[in-house]
Amino acid sequence: MAALAGLATRRTGPPVFVKAFRETPADGLFAAEAEGLRALRDMGGAATPEVVHAGRDVLVLSALEARPAREDFWERLAHTLARLHTTTVHDRFGWPRDNWLGRCRQDNAWDADGHTFFARSRLLRWLPEPRVRAALDARDRRALERLCERLPELLPSRPPCLTHGDLWSHNILATPDGQPALIDPAVSFMWPEVDLAHLWSSPHPPEAKRFFAQYAELTGLDDAWPARMPVIQLRQHLAVIAQHEHDWGAADQVRATLKPFRS
Repeated sequence: MAALAGLATRRTGPPVFVKAFRETPADGLFAAEAEGLRALRDMGGAATPEVVHAGRDVLVLSALEARPAREDFWERLAHTLARLHTTTVHDRFGWPRDNWLGRCRQDNAWDADGHTFFARSRLLRWLPEPRVRAALDARDRRALERLCERLPELLPSRPPCLTHGDLWSHNILATPDGQPALIDPAVSFMWPEVDLAHLWSSPHPPEAKRFFAQYAELTGLDDAWPARMPVIQLRQHLAVIAQHEHDWGAADQVRATLKPFRS
């Protein structure tokens, strides 16, 4: 876990969700997270918790419910994500300011080219991190550089849209009336498949079996999208390696994806 979090009771009013770090990585971390939650709600129409307080050392949000184990919930999530991605198309990649993915700063400097932005700000930026340097040898790092050089061949040119940026299943909860709600974002204007890849590559329950096909139907996604997931998900695997002593197999996943680029 990147942060300490839990429910807190109040003398008046309903319980709230409180999040803090043992050592806050930066003064503006929680303000950036609050901004991301508001952007997902106000720009993309997604349900998010209300921000009660966003200070230097603590973030207080309205409490949400556990995600129900039902197929219709995931079908509604497909509609939520499709609406977020199709109604927020932008002309540049990035975000007005840097924010955070876990404890690490996310570089959001604007760029008109998605392949350049993804290579610079989402993949190569992890190479100097100490744990990444320890996990990947020189051949691995050079293979990642080669993959970045060939990104225009590997990933189609698509316009950016507002993305959650850290959309694994644990960041999907429910509102009191059972609608999908998103938490813990690392927002930016990026390819929509960044969100799809994170859900595809991280454990998701059996009731999500229709989610991916429904999202593809709603957005007109081509049939080749599953083949792109390992390349796009490199960003999240590298982030996991950089921030955690135990990487849950992320380094092995990175090496497997980089294997064709080692020669």
